[in-house]
Amino acid sequence: STYDGLSIAWAVVEYLHNTKGRRPLTLFATHYHELTDLEGILPRVKNYNVAVVEEEDRVAFLYKIVRGATDRSYGIYAAQVAGLPRAAIRRAKEILQSLEEGSGVHVKPAGGRSRAGEETLQLTFFDVLEHPVVERLRTVDINRMTPIEALALLAQLVAEVKNSRGSS
Repeated sequence: STYDGLSIAWAVVEYLHNTKGRRPLTLFATHYHELTDLEGILPRVKNYNVAVVEEEDRVAFLYKIVRGATDRSYGIYAAQVAGLPRAAIRRAKEILQSLEEGSGVHVKPAGGRSRAGEETLQLTFFDVLEHPVVERLRTVDINRMTPIEALALLAQLVAEVKNSRGSS
């Protein structure tokens, strides 16, 4: 799960903060912005961040630690500085925007282009794509069907599942 790391980090901060007889001075560097909420919950937790200056597509790290949290992330910029191909950086920015908008990620097939009339698969971290048969089953009121109607529907749904497996 994408929450595994966040859960572990949160639990470690709570453990270090709440264990009696311990008051460790700890630097906790993380990309989990949700952890900044702990400053309002745990009295000895204080947020700091690295000061930066941003100009257009450039970031200058000032090598200065300042008080407070940040809601910014510079992973894509760091990838660009590390030399990742421009096409990958552009695509990473598209994906980031889609995720931040909650619209999921549109998967690009090999070659980066969809064929005419071909539907692009959309994935998200939270939604699961359902088979059309499952969607149909959700609307069925089994209590209003005769046994023969139920068997006929079952046969139809089984055929749909078999046909869909053969075509994928």
